[in-house]
Amino acid sequence: MSGTSLVISDVDGTLVTPDKRLTDASVRAARSLRERGIAFTIVSSRPPMGLRMLVEPLVLSLPIGAFSGGMITGPDLAPLEQHRVGAPAARQSLDLLAAFAVDAWVYTTDQWLVRDPCGDYVERERLTIQAEPRAVGDFDPYLAQACKVVGSSRNFARLAECELAMREALGGRASVARSQSYYLDITPPGLDKGTFVEALSRRLDLPCGAIAVLGDGENDIPMFRKAGLAIAMDNAGPEVKGKANHVTASNAADGFALAIERFILD
Repeated sequence: MSGTSLVISDVDGTLVTPDKRLTDASVRAARSLRERGIAFTIVSSRPPMGLRMLVEPLVLSLPIGAFSGGMITGPDLAPLEQHRVGAPAARQSLDLLAAFAVDAWVYTTDQWLVRDPCGDYVERERLTIQAEPRAVGDFDPYLAQACKVVGSSRNFARLAECELAMREALGGRASVARSQSYYLDITPPGLDKGTFVEALSRRLDLPCGAIAVLGDGENDIPMFRKAGLAIAMDNAGPEVKGKANHVTASNAADGFALAIERFILD
């Protein structure tokens, strides 16, 4: 065995399949961890509402990370730690997304707000988080409550340019990262999946070296840096794989379950 006491997994691109299914093999892998006395939880860029469908089948009992670590909830999804982007940074991020012609969404604790309900990837997000967006004409009344601002675009190269400009414009006033090639996330400053690893380390009185993490995206790199063992999915990009200790199969080929068996339990 790896000496791991806690496993933390990303969700999209890692724990679930490309069509957002939780496979029987993944459920069995989570059960195997429990049977070996190894704790398990998840962290995701999703809002809390988008994690509800995973709690029961995975028998989650520990704190969960939402908004890429910007919020920590209990397994009942009630907030334990809640942070917001801040209205000035949220407003500036929306202005910059508009300048790059990128669709924008705003997430509060319990609402998904959009301007265009038929915009890029709205239908995909609806299926992913199993929730309905609320169309609004103006985001301004909600910016003080913004937990995450999202830029969504089918023009991946333009979104990458927007990401660089967003980081320069916001500086340290928000965390900026792509959770997928088509999503640019603006979340509370100083918080990411790496700080979630540290928070669980403190809450469970475990050294970070006893924590293993799995992920596929750019926003998973901060937790790779903090954990004792980092496992990247085969569907991850070269930069993400280069930060990992191991690479497992893709999320289309039960890479999560294979990683648990090979790198954690073996």
